[in-house]
Amino acid sequence: MFSIVGAMIFGMMTVLTLLVTVGLPLGEFTMGGKHKVLPIQMRFASGSAFIFQIIAILSVLYVGEIISLSIPFSLARGVCIFFGFYLLLNTGMNLMSFSKKEKYVMTPLALIGSICFFATAFL
Repeated sequence: MFSIVGAMIFGMMTVLTLLVTVGLPLGEFTMGGKHKVLPIQMRFASGSAFIFQIIAILSVLYVGEIISLSIPFSLARGVCIFFGFYLLLNTGMNLMSFSKKEKYVMTPLALIGSICFFATAFL
């Protein structure tokens, strides 16, 4: 259950990442919220994050026994723990954002996602 919720939340974040990477005007929800459309150099960083987000989704689904992968379970569990901490840090950063959209939309998503990744890794 936690793995599915975590994957869905991170999936929404991944879709947002992809949309801002290709230049849609949703930048106020991400990366500090300063830019409605991300500048090119920030789009490159966003695109890189997209790849890591896919890895996180696959890992949480694997550790939650929703999908099967040919990687060591301990590695995927470690990835879940890493992203649990990443999302917890992201929660704090979102709380400090000057963008109300990032603060009030992304903060709760990151916190719930963090809880789901930790719960999947440790339960």
